[in-house]
Formats: sequence, C-alpha cells, structure tokens
Amino acid sequence: MNTTNGDLVSRSDLRLFPDPSRVVAQLFVPGLELVLDRESRATGVLSRILELPEETVITTLETISDRFTKRHRDLPSILLENYQRVMHRVLVGATLTKERQMLVGASFTKEYSVEASALFNPSLVPHPDQSDLDSGAVRFVMSLRAVGEGHLSSVEFRTGTVGPGHNLKLDIPGRFLDAGRHLPTVHDRALFQAKIAETGNQSETSSFLMKLLPHRFDNEMLEAALSDLAHQSDTRRGEGRIKELVRRIAASNYEVVFDETSPLSERILWPYSDSESHGIEDARFVQFINDDDSKVYYATYTAFDGEQVAPNLIETADFRHFKVSQLAGPAAKNKGMALFPRKIDGNFVALSRWDRENNAIATSADGRVWKTPTTLSIPEQTWEIIQLGNAGSPIETEAGWLVITHGVGPMREYSLGAILLDIHDPCKVIGRLKEPLMRPEEDERDGYVPNVVYSCGAMAFGDQLLLPYGVSDSSIGFAFLDVPKLLDRLTSDNS
Repeated sequence: MNTTNGDLVSRSDLRLFPDPSRVVAQLFVPGLELVLDRESRATGVLSRILELPEETVITTLETISDRFTKRHRDLPSILLENYQRVMHRVLVGATLTKERQMLVGASFTKEYSVEASALFNPSLVPHPDQSDLDSGAVRFVMSLRAVGEGHLSSVEFRTGTVGPGHNLKLDIPGRFLDAGRHLPTVHDRALFQAKIAETGNQSETSSFLMKLLPHRFDNEMLEAALSDLAHQSDTRRGEGRIKELVRRIAASNYEVVFDETSPLSERILWPYSDSESHGIEDARFVQFINDDDSKVYYATYTAFDGEQVAPNLIETADFRHFKVSQLAGPAAKNKGMALFPRKIDGNFVALSRWDRENNAIATSADGRVWKTPTTLSIPEQTWEIIQLGNAGSPIETEAGWLVITHGVGPMREYSLGAILLDIHDPCKVIGRLKEPLMRPEEDERDGYVPNVVYSCGAMAFGDQLLLPYGVSDSSIGFAFLDVPKLLDRLTSDNS
C-alpha cells in the first residue's frame, strides 16, 4: 500500500541553513537581560565610563571599531542612537565628548544572532519586480522564520528565481540586517471596538470613548479623546482600565519603513509591540489581487507575548513599507490563519484553525474583524489524527482552490497533505488526499523539532508549485509539485 504521494513531488537538492553570523545590533541594558531582574545596572555602568581617562576611552573605542565595524552598515550611528536612549541617566551637567558618547552607546549595545537556533517555515510570493527574466521564469520573495537566543522569532526575507526544468536559484543575501524605522499608524475604530469587546471591557465608558473618535484616527486624536474621557472620570467607571487597554491596542498597530537603498534580504521584521514581545512566528504571505486588479501583499502571522498567541496582519505593496495590525473576531484565534488571494462575493476569506485542530474557513468585510468560521475538514487519516492545519494560502486553479495542508500524527510527526475547495463556494471540499503528499524523509527527521515538514506558502508557476518547507524546524528545503497530477489525484481519491 502506498503511504505517500511521492510521484507528485520532486525534492530539490538545494537546502538553506541558518547562518549565525547574521546579526542585528540592539539596545542592551545591564540588569534587564533576565526576566527575574527588576532593576537595571545602568547607573553604575555609566559612572565607571565617566571616570575613564579620555585616552582609555579613545583606545577602547578603536578596538570596538576594529572588531565590529565590518559587521554593521553604520556602527557609529547605532552607538550614538543607543547613547541617546540612555543619556537621561548621565549626571546632570556632565559634558561628554563624542568618543565617550559612543563608548556609552557601545556599552549599552549587543549583537543578536537572529538565525542562531533555526531558520524554517518559509512562504513564497511573486516578487513585485518581474523585469529582465528569461522566458517562463518567475522572481520570488521568500519569507523565513528565524529563531535566535531565547527562542525569539523574527521574519527575514530572501529573493530568487525559478523557471522551467526545476531551475531554482537563490540570490546571495546582503551581509547586514536592519530592523527599520517604526512609525505610528492610522487606526480603525471598528477594530478597536472588536478588541475591546474580546477582552470583556465593553461598557458605557468604552462606548463613550469610541463615539469621540472618527472611523479613522491617529494617536494624537486618541490621546485627545482620552483627555476628554478623563474629565468625566467621576461619573464613568473603569476609565483608567480603558485608557490602558486602548493604548496597548494602539501600540500593537504600527508601521515600519526601510531605507529604499537597502536590499530586501537585509530587512527584518523584528518584534516591536508587547503583544509580539516573544516572537513573530510563521508569516504566511500572499499576493492579493484587489477588485481593481491592483496588487498588494498580505501576511498573517502569529504574535506571541509569552503567554498568549494571536494572529496579526502585515500589509505591504513593496516590501519596504509595512503596516502591522491586529485581527479580531471569532475566527482570529490561535495559530495558522491564511488569506485567500482575492475577495469572494465581496468579502475577504481566510482559512482558520480557531479550535486548534480542524481546518475552517471564515469571512470578513474589512479583512480585520472576522466572523465565526465554518469547519472544512477534520482529522480522518492516521497521519493527521492529532490535528490539521493549512500550509499557506489557497492557490486558485481551474479545478478549484488548492490548499496544501499539514497534519500531525503519532509520535508528533508533521506531514503535508492537500485538499481541493469549490472555486465558487470554498466552504465545500471537493477533493482530499487520503495519504500524505510529503512526510519527513530520513535525512529530514533530525532538528530543533524532529520529524517535521511544514510550509507557510507555495507559489504557482506554469503547471508547477514551488513549495518551500521547513525541515524539522532547523533548515529549509524546496520541492516541486506537479499541479495537473495533484488535481487528478485529489479528485480520484474522492471518486
């Protein structure tokens, strides 16, 4: 008896491994590196630096420059920026030379190796630039989940091309990493109302605050409304709790922009808000076609704050300027949301695993607040008996919506499967593989999390799918899927 559909899959010899030399410079406050420490040691460190002879400051800075300049695009700017972030601790009236300021900055800076532990769970989309390519070739952007010290996840990018004959090439990534510049964003009142309701804080006070705000508002307008609310605190209960909540929601919705000259492979989406403080996980990117045929890229990802997980949304047109927003509603729970690449009947549509074990489908009028989902498929085969989920956004074919799935079976082995949804009514499953499409081969079983093949999104080109996949949460492999054969198998397995 055949236990896989290996005749549908051709694995590439190309494998992408983590590179611990890819580091990003971050603020480091001695004493705050451990969760249990509550007080920083900044004052003592600064006092010792201020007492150093100027000659020692200069020679120490020269050594730092020799050892670290080649690891960062603009080390002096990084050190001076971190000095600015701690200068409030410097003694009042103290005058520091630029060299001493930079030494202070260096003492409050650390390198973080973003791929030190693992590199896995990729997704693929067509690159915005498809110029100067050979016939039949497609340039792509690949998102990656990078994991470093403390199991902290971030999102990286690579670029490459794929063409006829399984001709796959990855571009050499840039040497430096940049976390971009974070900006406040314009907020959506309906999303705030939904998030407030989810926390059980919907009340007369919260309703009054929302009425003070227009449908779209910025942080300045929010603070003005909160000031008006404060003037009525004597008659409106819970004012302090509501203020704290809406400010936390506002901080979780932001924008990040990168220098236009920086290579895409040097840009990193780093955890920024409290809601994602312990990681940005498993981004599922999709090229979305708007009603006017314009294109935008969306990605759902899992935000982890150390205790709770929640799906968030990334939006970008150019992979330079990103907008991050929270999601709300019954379907926006747990891990593994994946957007369809276009609206259906005027609504955004997404796959959801809101109940943690079944594949479901949900709709939204605005792409932010999601209705109660409908179950699509439940575990039936032994290789998926523990739970099901998607492996990226659905892919539109003439036969229907092709969904690559993942299933977890005995010994917590992750395999990949596939289902086919009706093109007009995606709530209807019209095809389903009975056996795995892919399961870990012998040389793929060992890693950070053993016995796993997992993907966050494939890309169609010609009659093929290029499927990048995580190999036991440690590296990335690539496979080619024959779409016509896969569609035939999906329908024949259900005939």
